[in-house]
Amino acid sequence: MKLTFYGHSAFALEIAGQRILIDPFLTGNPVNTTPADQVQADFIVVSHGHADHVGDTIEIARRTNALVISNHEICLWLQKQGVARTHDMHLGGSHQFPFGTLKLTVAHHGSVLPDGTYGGNPAGLLFRTAEGNVYHAGDTALFSDMSLIGAVGLKAAILPVGDNYTMGPEDSLAAIRLLQPQIAIPCHYSTFPLIDQDIEQWSQQVRQHTNARPLVMAPGSTIEI
Repeated sequence: MKLTFYGHSAFALEIAGQRILIDPFLTGNPVNTTPADQVQADFIVVSHGHADHVGDTIEIARRTNALVISNHEICLWLQKQGVARTHDMHLGGSHQFPFGTLKLTVAHHGSVLPDGTYGGNPAGLLFRTAEGNVYHAGDTALFSDMSLIGAVGLKAAILPVGDNYTMGPEDSLAAIRLLQPQIAIPCHYSTFPLIDQDIEQWSQQVRQHTNARPLVMAPGSTIEI
């Protein structure tokens, strides 16, 4: 399983030969180093409707013919923007895709699309695959039911740590203790001044206070997990 980080909350997972883009905010992302027109995708998963998560979904989907997976409201909106292939889901629902099973989990946040259209409920993303289970929390506050998500056994948890709009470093430590992943990967931090964080200090705290291995990725980097 390969994981690429584009900065903010944008990632790509490569599983079983399938490339899955998550929240592809590339254009306008000040820490991203990869032009949107160079990114390939078989699937695009959008956690919620905010512009810094929908990002380049429309353009990439049109160019690659990727299947876009999101909640019902976002999929309807994308269809109106000319996206040909969508698969709508909702919280608690799972579906089997060529890369494995995706389940939309609860996320405590908001969701409105870039033009002001209602974007349905925000979601976290639980990927269950033959190569391991990965949880991308989306934008969320800390919530105790993260322990239920972690009960499936997580290879990696991708968690927002920027504070202000999402949980911050302290709450993310509690989230890691609930989720019990092997690897904890931070996101949604230091993209803009308001969410600047000392990520090395966060890494030290993860090592000291949880059983997870912190993994800080530089924008544009790809690793195997």
